[in-house]
Amino acid sequence: MTVETILPPAEVLAARARSRWPGESAEYRAARTALLAEEIALRRQIERVAGQRRALPPGPVVGEYSFEGPEGPVTLAELFGDKDTLVVYTWMFGPQRERPCPMCTSLLSAWEGEARDIQQRVALAVTARSPLAKLGAFAEERGWRHLPLYSDASGDFSRDYNAVAPDGDDIPQLLVFTRRDGTIRFFWAGEMDDATADPGEDPRGAPDLMPLWTILDSTPEGRGADWYPSLTYPTA
Repeated sequence: MTVETILPPAEVLAARARSRWPGESAEYRAARTALLAEEIALRRQIERVAGQRRALPPGPVVGEYSFEGPEGPVTLAELFGDKDTLVVYTWMFGPQRERPCPMCTSLLSAWEGEARDIQQRVALAVTARSPLAKLGAFAEERGWRHLPLYSDASGDFSRDYNAVAPDGDDIPQLLVFTRRDGTIRFFWAGEMDDATADPGEDPRGAPDLMPLWTILDSTPEGRGADWYPSLTYPTA
């Protein structure tokens, strides 16, 4: 029998917070405490959604998929290595593109620093439909050393897992697969797109995968409506 924990109201926890800042006004403190209650409620919602996600019943993987990796052809099963869970990100860098998507690239640049930490827990793979040499050349330009890159040259995996639009353009996907008792199953993927976007906002998922937005959302300027990160920056 599971005993449900009764949590105190978010407003009660917010009122207990002891942080105070030089020069803050009573007006600021009141507004900040009200915001803190909302942030606590958001934290709890994130935990509830994560629990609901973990309870999903995985479905079978019906296709046979092969990718081109640094050591040659590799199957979806082989991407797991010695792990029971595999996280795949489909990079918007298809053969029709000279340069990859700036948003995907910004995300992957952040993951470059996290890749070895992630791989302590789960297997990680970044796939794209361009040839492996093209992916590797850009990775070298960007200074990536730890992201495991694979070419889905046939596009079969990308098409089956909704990473290709009807017009042939790329769609970014975060896909999670499990391997239990030798059987590979599809577990979860992001499903938010143009059809689920709220008015005035770019389509994006929740949780948001980009550390960039977490930082910018904490600033007065926010993330902006039409700003994109750059693929290149001046060197010192």
